[in-house]
Amino acid sequence: MTRHAPRPAVHHPWFARFYARFSVSADARGGLAALRAELLSGLSGRVVEIGAGNGLNFSYYPAGVTEVLAVEPEARLRALAEEAARRAPVPVTVVPGTAEALPGPDGAFDAAVASLVLCTVRDVPAALAELRRVLRPGGELRFFEHGAAETPGLARVQRGLDRTVWPLLFGGCHTSRAPLAAIGAAGFDLVAHRSFDVPEQGPRLPSSPCVLGKAVR
Repeated sequence: MTRHAPRPAVHHPWFARFYARFSVSADARGGLAALRAELLSGLSGRVVEIGAGNGLNFSYYPAGVTEVLAVEPEARLRALAEEAARRAPVPVTVVPGTAEALPGPDGAFDAAVASLVLCTVRDVPAALAELRRVLRPGGELRFFEHGAAETPGLARVQRGLDRTVWPLLFGGCHTSRAPLAAIGAAGFDLVAHRSFDVPEQGPRLPSSPCVLGKAVR
């Protein structure tokens, strides 16, 4: 009898194909490229990035960064991230894994990056606890995430979608999570953040409410 190899812990082949195409277009036309540059500006030293996807952040890491360890669990996206790493202006190593179990000893990194990923991790407190563990004291967490709307109508829509089709269609994504509250609850000190919609103009989507900022261990 033929034995099939077990599926990897994170396996979203349809979404990976869609995201690989959509994300590039969103960067070029939707203003995400500028947000990525803002997110990573001023970073230095060793950095861990969780849920690196297809590696769109890599080209925006500044020269002060000596190394990026990029963790991506989805095989198709990880292969694309490896290609992007070869073109990056700083050394980037792409590895398999999940945010809930990061490689590296305590305090190994000067900074951590969470970019449009806390919506998909299976255990947000565990992922943030791991980020806090691998950061040195005083190390920065840079985050760019979408989350729960403040307006009641859109918030109801988000909760309904999260209970039904949205995670199935979009690789486990949830629209109604509260990244700022989760980061604070994990023991990080919030330094600065700003809230905005993506896209800034046009219809407001379930994934439109976003926050970008930094926190300190």
